[in-house]
Amino acid sequence: MAQPHGVSVKDVNAQAFIMKYAQHLKRQGKMEIPKWVDIVKTATHKELAPYSPDWYYIRAASIARKIYLRPHTGVGGLTKWYGGRARRGTLTEHFHVASSGLIRHILTQLESIKVVERDGKGRIITRIGQQDLDRIAGQLKEDEKVEDEKVEDDVEDDEEEEDEDEEEEDEEEESSEEEDSDDE
Repeated sequence: MAQPHGVSVKDVNAQAFIMKYAQHLKRQGKMEIPKWVDIVKTATHKELAPYSPDWYYIRAASIARKIYLRPHTGVGGLTKWYGGRARRGTLTEHFHVASSGLIRHILTQLESIKVVERDGKGRIITRIGQQDLDRIAGQLKEDEKVEDEKVEDDVEDDEEEEDEDEEEEDEEEESSEEEDSDDE
């Protein structure tokens, strides 16, 4: 399987990349999942914990992607990014930041598997982390090409079938016209 050269995280769909990288992190098994992962909320303005059992890996993949795209991002910047609207009943809505402890814990887990590292102010992606992220982006790009080829083949097959159907209908019309002329 030839890996496409020059494919980075910027070249692929964000959601597809995050899901694929989350699966990679889970399969790898190097990240320690905390005991409180099933009861913790991701922010103070949330009512419940996330429903997905793999939400921790998904958030870790998303954080790794954010740091890849914007190096020297710190915990404060990530809390703003993952924050959201706090609904306060009849009062006006306000912006609330996400849980900084959760983001800090995920960053330490990513540091332990050498995907990110501290660099003065904020975190950056390590060489190993960049290789992992780019490799997964390359796999996604390759999968997209295969799907596009399948779609093109299906479209061509459909067009050929339609052409054959039209030709058969034309032949039937001609034969019925000949029969009608013979009857007269």
